[in-house]
Amino acid sequence: MSFTQFRVDDGPHTMDGLRLFALDGNERVEAFMGRKAMDVWAESVEHRGGRQSLFRDQYNALGRLNLAALQRIVSAKYQRGAAFNRQHPFVEVLFSDITESGEALDLSELVREALPPAFHRLA
Repeated sequence: MSFTQFRVDDGPHTMDGLRLFALDGNERVEAFMGRKAMDVWAESVEHRGGRQSLFRDQYNALGRLNLAALQRIVSAKYQRGAAFNRQHPFVEVLFSDITESGEALDLSELVREALPPAFHRLA
């Protein structure tokens, strides 16, 4: 089985994470990876030490850059069927799915925004 038209949803939506669409024949498949899973995946590659959450434009750009890897992850989970995906054909990608896949995340084009100066308590 292979998806066709696998793509990142760049349109407006209220989901806090990376939203993906694909077709399995005539059936529309929606996949979602929450921002926290994307953050942990990026942090596991960056080894930055300090946690800085990704913004929508950043995780959408990472999604487009890593589309082939994401397609393999989503496809593997989707193929397990409704018994493993309660909301089939919706597929929620968890960090555990990423680690089990062994896929590497390409962060070569990730641009981190500078954080504002830290606030310190006055004693």
